[in-house]
Amino acid sequence: MNDVTTTHKLDAQGLFCPEPVMMLHNIIRDMQLGDVVEILATDPSTKRDFLKFCSFLDQQMVLSEENDGVYRFLIRKQADE
Repeated sequence: MNDVTTTHKLDAQGLFCPEPVMMLHNIIRDMQLGDVVEILATDPSTKRDFLKFCSFLDQQMVLSEENDGVYRFLIRKQADE
């Protein structure tokens, strides 16, 4: 996934539900269609929460991975809210 250019970053490490999702919602709202946000989080529930977020708001989960307790997500805005 190195060929994906991120246009926004969100560091949600150390934060717990619902704060990471609320922060993501604010960023997505201000992004342009096609922009990609990279999110770093440490709360395991973000895996579930961000998948539901993308499904509910019709956004694209480009990447979801975990390395040593840090979750990394790439989400592309593909629909306006």
